[in-house]
Amino acid sequence: MMGNMDNSGPSQTIVIVEDNPALSEIYKTRLELIGYRCVVAQDGIAALYHIQKETPDLVLLDIMIPNVSGDQILTRMRTNDWGKNVPVVIISNLNESEAPPGLRQLGIVDYLIKANLSDDQIDKIVNKILKTVTTPVPAPNEPKPQA
Repeated sequence: MMGNMDNSGPSQTIVIVEDNPALSEIYKTRLELIGYRCVVAQDGIAALYHIQKETPDLVLLDIMIPNVSGDQILTRMRTNDWGKNVPVVIISNLNESEAPPGLRQLGIVDYLIKANLSDDQIDKIVNKILKTVTTPVPAPNEPKPQA
């Protein structure tokens, strides 16, 4: 099975919760190009399912999505073992002042406004978060490959 053989170790998983198919496709394509594994959920029910199933390294979460809103997803994540430590970045059309209150208290890494976000910023933001989230210490019996 030939695949991403150039990746060192398993790639990190990102669940993209976005009901705009064009936007979720842009995020997914860009993030997969730089080596992440992406799962897209276009509504809240799918989002909860994928977050629980994948225990992702990061969730990009839109607030205004069908069935279960982003703030409810975040609340549910934080009250369950499968979601309480997963980093979450809110990506919304709402300004933070218009968003449901309490998102910061529930523990989000960042709050981004879609209109202010260029495609290549998503790569940088995700890289910045996931490069700091991963354990900096190499696992025992896994020598660092020589460049």
